[in-house]
Amino acid sequence: MNETGVSGASILIVDDTPFNLRFLSDVLSREGYITHTAADGEQAVQLAQTLVLDLVLLDIMMPGLSGYEVCSQLKADEKTRDIPVIFLSALNQELDKVQAFTVGGVDYITKPFQVKEVLARIETHLTLRRLQKNLEERNLSLQQEIAERKLAEEALRRQTAELEARNEELDAFAHTVAHDLKTPLTAVVGFSDLLQKRYSQMPAEKLGNTLAIIAQNGRRMANIINEMLLLASVRQMEEAPVIPLNMGSIVDAARERLVDMFKEHAVQTNQPEVWPTAYGYGPWIEEVWVNYLSNAVKYGGTPPHITVGATPQPPDMVRFWVRDNGAGLTAEEQAHLFTAFSRLRQTSVEGHGLGLSIVQRIVTRLQGEVGVESTAGQGSTFFFTLPAVTDDTSDAVV
Repeated sequence: MNETGVSGASILIVDDTPFNLRFLSDVLSREGYITHTAADGEQAVQLAQTLVLDLVLLDIMMPGLSGYEVCSQLKADEKTRDIPVIFLSALNQELDKVQAFTVGGVDYITKPFQVKEVLARIETHLTLRRLQKNLEERNLSLQQEIAERKLAEEALRRQTAELEARNEELDAFAHTVAHDLKTPLTAVVGFSDLLQKRYSQMPAEKLGNTLAIIAQNGRRMANIINEMLLLASVRQMEEAPVIPLNMGSIVDAARERLVDMFKEHAVQTNQPEVWPTAYGYGPWIEEVWVNYLSNAVKYGGTPPHITVGATPQPPDMVRFWVRDNGAGLTAEEQAHLFTAFSRLRQTSVEGHGLGLSIVQRIVTRLQGEVGVESTAGQGSTFFFTLPAVTDDTSDAVV
């Protein structure tokens, strides 16, 4: 609708009689309307496609397209279907009027007509159209507001759910860490009390063994604390600096951290000389290897025999794996290994829960997957995947 309201509206007059066109155009122009004229139906349809119209005054009996056909075409076109059409015709039979309303007309004025009547009908339908458009705009605005509120409510629900999940996760994590720290801390306190009370009477060999136990459990607590710090870095770092990795160097660094454990258990290992290159974040991936290798020692055979390797997974991933010669895992135990922190307190795979949960968090952040393949009595193969580097010119770094 023209911003000036009813006066100033754009009206198309369609009539095959030149006098009617001039007469109506003069009358409506004096009333402040912007007028356009068409002498036949084809011209009327063309003008309606190019002009911005607020109303059409349409004769019925014309050469070529009749007024009925013109109105039908206007109503069939999404661009013009909402323009009000008032029929002006000498036909005054009831069937003629019914046909006019059937094809989409909003009013019907019989010729000869009174100018005041025509002006009143035009003003009425322009006002109705303006009110209709205002209502449509308000409805659209209301729908947009409702949609925005729904989006805001959905975002709030997601944030609430995420917050609840984080709180639940932190609660479970704290429970698990406290449980894992309790055993070594009890040993440290107990043997420290023993030393305090009997230090002077203890033989040197027993004294050395007691100190070794204290040191061993102290290292266990330090490892748990390191895992806590690692998890904090995984959670806090919005985007890890992912680069091509020299996996051989990373595995060597992980083994160096476990050198005492490997010596104590006389671990036998096999690993490839050449590794495929994958994308990742070195400090995190080193922790994954430390976790997998230490578990392979703890749950391997006697002595532990560990094989590590990598297998390309077309089209664009690499699977890295650690295979042990331990007792293996049942299907139920495998289902509980890589579990969310919120479920750790319900799981009971001794010694695996916290570390493997962190492993899963790390690898997922790096766009990979974790898993285990195991048969009871035949050992286990723990694996993780990372995106492969396919460009041979890429420089791998640790």
